[in-house]
Amino acid sequence: MIRGATFPESGSKRRLLDAAEKLFAEKGFEAVSVRDITALAKTNVAAVNYHFGSREALLGMAMMRYMIPVTQERLARLESLEKKWSGKAAPLEEIIDALVRPLVSQVKKSELSERLFYKLIGRIFAQQADDLPAPIEEQLRHVIDRFMRAFAKALPTVSHEDLIWRMHFLAGGMIHMLTHQDMLNRLTSGSSGEPSMEVTLSRFIRFATAGLREGTSIEKPTKKGPQATFDF
Repeated sequence: MIRGATFPESGSKRRLLDAAEKLFAEKGFEAVSVRDITALAKTNVAAVNYHFGSREALLGMAMMRYMIPVTQERLARLESLEKKWSGKAAPLEEIIDALVRPLVSQVKKSELSERLFYKLIGRIFAQQADDLPAPIEEQLRHVIDRFMRAFAKALPTVSHEDLIWRMHFLAGGMIHMLTHQDMLNRLTSGSSGEPSMEVTLSRFIRFATAGLREGTSIEKPTKKGPQATFDF
């Protein structure tokens, strides 16, 4: 079961959380100090300890505020997908879509700009396991387990160990996609264009599908009706 959390609606605690999220997204978790956060939130350093207990607790709440809705939507989408296919293997593209699309849909509910939202989510995923709050690590374990089972059903000839690594590479590509679009635009002098996240997501799903499916045979659909008679 995925546990939720209660987040402040207003006041200095909310201002601190909003400021922390913006700075974490822009600069990364290690580069932001408590004084940076309190300066942007227009509060004092003591307010962090009063409301959160520590910088690490504030960081954990900032992560959970965004990760909980993403995780819940991922699992809901996968459950709907499995019901749709009634116990059969769901198409690989649709499983990947259920895994990554919540990153796009949840941005509309965020107070961060689209660019900062994706950067923050990407940084959360890129965190070392030892630095993740326990509730988020629990969520990620549950998500990995559920999606591993779905991928295993869709790719029955891929070994369990190999599938784990393929999912690991998929996650790495997803993190890179979220956090480094600005850098890609600079390094290519703008040749990468300025596609919407929907376009980028479609490209990523095609790429990830090919990677997960690499080395496996794809069963060709059986032709039906009179046309099958004239199979030249």
